[in-house]
Amino acid sequence: MHQNSFSHRVLNGFTLVELLVVIAIIGTLIGLLLPAVQAARESARRTQCRNNLKQIGLAVHNYSDTHKSLPPTICIGLGDFGQWSAQARILPFIEQGTLENLINFSVPYDSQPAVPKTRVAIYLCPSETQDIPSLRDGLDQYPLNYACNQGIWLVYDPSGKQQTDGVFMPNLKNGLNSITDGLSNTLGFSEVKAFQPNLKEGTVTATPPPSPSAVAGYGGDFDPIDSHTEWVEGRVHQTGFTATFPPNTKVPYTNGGKIYDIDFTSAEEGKSANPTYSAVTSRSHHVGIVTTVLMDGSTRSISESIDPTVWKSLSTRCGSETISGSFE
Repeated sequence: MHQNSFSHRVLNGFTLVELLVVIAIIGTLIGLLLPAVQAARESARRTQCRNNLKQIGLAVHNYSDTHKSLPPTICIGLGDFGQWSAQARILPFIEQGTLENLINFSVPYDSQPAVPKTRVAIYLCPSETQDIPSLRDGLDQYPLNYACNQGIWLVYDPSGKQQTDGVFMPNLKNGLNSITDGLSNTLGFSEVKAFQPNLKEGTVTATPPPSPSAVAGYGGDFDPIDSHTEWVEGRVHQTGFTATFPPNTKVPYTNGGKIYDIDFTSAEEGKSANPTYSAVTSRSHHVGIVTTVLMDGSTRSISESIDPTVWKSLSTRCGSETISGSFE
């Protein structure tokens, strides 16, 4: 009997079970690959962050060679309106001479709106989540992620009876030779987060807060997006940091039923007869660390678990502290 020619035809293809197995395998491979891709991207961002700080450190040295001093943070009562930051003063040394040429340092920055709204790429970490201009003081202004070391707690005393133990300070133009602790043992710049909540005008003493939770008790005026929103302004809550607390320390403050992680400034430099004490913490979007540049120009990734005493010692320029062991 003649057999149907179709009876011996072999049909090739995936069964439903086989297709599901292939999809599951592809999904697993993608699941394994994505963390590796994300890790590679974060590694690249960390490298760029360190490069930015390296360039800032070199710029400070070039500024020092040219002007025979370190750049002041702000200049109060000395005729140049005191607003311009150390970051603004080193612009020619980070290949931003054209931008620096737009600045008249004898005139307030709010009368020169083209400058604050300019994005200076080297001042922004590639991991910053809010790389956008802020509307502050009626101006479009760009934030920053790299702040200068202004000591442990005291930033400025208008009476002149006290002086900050940090490297960068109002009015005074100290030289590198003032850093007797050694350039390789002293912080220059460190990471901060843009649009950081800030508590200002609180009541404090000359003794630093014993714990992060104590800061809320100082009271004051709260602003949820005040700190590190203006790269042009030299006050500590905008372009500085202090070592009151170790890197990435959470400083809790409750407002409107929400808990914020805050900075604190007792009085804005040049706006009060009272001393300025600040807990402006170094914070990073890189998990577990902050990236810094020391005053010798070398960069370091410092763990957030660093001993608080070592962190404070690194922030002082002439404290004669002994820093033992690695601080990376």
